[in-house]
Amino acid sequence: MANNAEMIADRRRLRRKLSFWRVFAFVALIAVVAVTGWRVLGPDASTRSAHVARVEIGGVIMSDRATTQMLKRIGESTAVRGVVVAINSPGGTVTGSEQLHRALRDLSEKKPVVAFVEGTGASGAYIAAIAADHIVARETAIIGSIGTMFQVPNFNELMQSVGVSVIEVKSSPLKAAPSATGPVDPAGVDALQVVVDDTYAWFRDLVGARRSLSGAALAEVADGRVHSGKRAVSLGLVDELGGEEAAIGWLERERGTPADLPVRRWRPERERSALGLLDIAAGLADAVGLSKPAALLRMLDAQTARPMLDGLLALWQPVLEN
Repeated sequence: MANNAEMIADRRRLRRKLSFWRVFAFVALIAVVAVTGWRVLGPDASTRSAHVARVEIGGVIMSDRATTQMLKRIGESTAVRGVVVAINSPGGTVTGSEQLHRALRDLSEKKPVVAFVEGTGASGAYIAAIAADHIVARETAIIGSIGTMFQVPNFNELMQSVGVSVIEVKSSPLKAAPSATGPVDPAGVDALQVVVDDTYAWFRDLVGARRSLSGAALAEVADGRVHSGKRAVSLGLVDELGGEEAAIGWLERERGTPADLPVRRWRPERERSALGLLDIAAGLADAVGLSKPAALLRMLDAQTARPMLDGLLALWQPVLEN
């Protein structure tokens, strides 16, 4: 009898294990099918009915081919009735900001575009904002920082203090000047200043053209300082105070976008390798409804592939002083 009881218990345990693995295999199969379908149909599969497209510009702006291609797809989509560009960024590289601005201007020729500054729309992010037909910002948002900069750390005194020197052999005195390891060269600083001045003039003139500012009014906003959203309205940098609802209201009121359309977020389609484990894991998490873990996995994936920030900057960067 004891042996029979043990056999019955073993069989029950085996059935429970088999049931668990069957359920697990079924869920995994569904997840794989969902992820495969998402990859085949593309990231825009859920945006094929009429809607307002939402594009997020956050973090440091750099040259980004995937975002440019996404904006092109939005322009070509027959389902998109209007576009809200949600901005929360301190800026980034000048070339990346210029690329984004031009892509948004191309988009605005096909779809009505409104920018909404939720937190920060400074420097290169403001370059993106003025590509829109209308700018809405929260009253306490940070706007402006119209200017460019080039930063080069100088370790010459530190290296001298520890007895280290660097030998440089270059084709001309201004090659790679100013040097991070040698004495500060005024001629090298002057050469970089010319580049900074040229790009600043481009930025300032772009603001003047897009915001209809000139003379003293343009000079007042183009000195590099930031402004609150409330003050930015009086200065002509922003059109209206409010939230994303106000931005969508402008589309409906001024551009004839049908009311009550759903707002759907568009995401850039990033190039991934077949063995992108974090990306695959994020897709599986999305497929089973775990949106927060999926977002965390994608953030980790983006961090591992984050490029270096280099070159001329249009970036709001508060300076900490003793």
